[in-house]
Amino acid sequence: MDEAVALRLACFLGFFALMAVLERMAPRRHPTTSRPGRWFANLAIVALNPLSVHLLFPVLPVGMALLAEERHWGLLSHLALPHGVAVLIGFAVLDLSIYLQHVLHHAVPALWRLHMVHHADLDTDLTTGLRFHPLEIVISRGVKLMTVAALGPPALAVLIFEIALNAASMFNHGNLRLPIPLDRVLRLVLVTPDMHRVHHSVIIRETNSNYGFNLPWWDRLFGTYKDQPDKGHEGMTIGLSHFRDPRRLTLPRLLILPFVGDPGGVPINRH
Repeated sequence: MDEAVALRLACFLGFFALMAVLERMAPRRHPTTSRPGRWFANLAIVALNPLSVHLLFPVLPVGMALLAEERHWGLLSHLALPHGVAVLIGFAVLDLSIYLQHVLHHAVPALWRLHMVHHADLDTDLTTGLRFHPLEIVISRGVKLMTVAALGPPALAVLIFEIALNAASMFNHGNLRLPIPLDRVLRLVLVTPDMHRVHHSVIIRETNSNYGFNLPWWDRLFGTYKDQPDKGHEGMTIGLSHFRDPRRLTLPRLLILPFVGDPGGVPINRH
């Protein structure tokens, strides 16, 4: 277990540094707000999240997978599948569960209040992919532990998924310019920055699209895919229309935002 934590941390730090360099070399958009202020708030929330999760859920998803394997919990543990096939199925189902959870955070007003901390960012870059309210992270971890227990995927599938999810979230939120032909090819198998950036538009019909994090297929399968923002990537406005003042988006205000902020018109069931 200690080795899994160390590996995940090393991959996280390495990919964070790589994305920070790439964003400097090939930015997609000019920032509209102060980068130091945004990064301080976003990374401070990141620092709070592991603490809140480990206080409430000391069992890591990989540990839950090992426990499920030992006690024969979950569907996959009762199927005679080759290990490689079980790893692929486990990864895909975990990714589908994240997609569905994301849709629910846009559909259920109480969950949207937590999730709008993520969407209130006035620019997107790799730190946006890490900016989630601590209570949302706790809920997400609880859902993930239940999914692992019910599915019974190999521990290797869970470890790969955890590493990939962190990397994909930083990548697809990145302020990174990819050549259009490369983007077209990549988004067949991976959520790209241009694909996911649409999801951060202030236009509600665009906010409620492109929910995927790793695999792009769920959006196409369930009809939530939008190819490009209506105003283009340079012309689109990022964030929420009712939170445009950076002074209302400091760290203390972000932490209380779910409890005092106006949810606006984003929740799906309002339309």
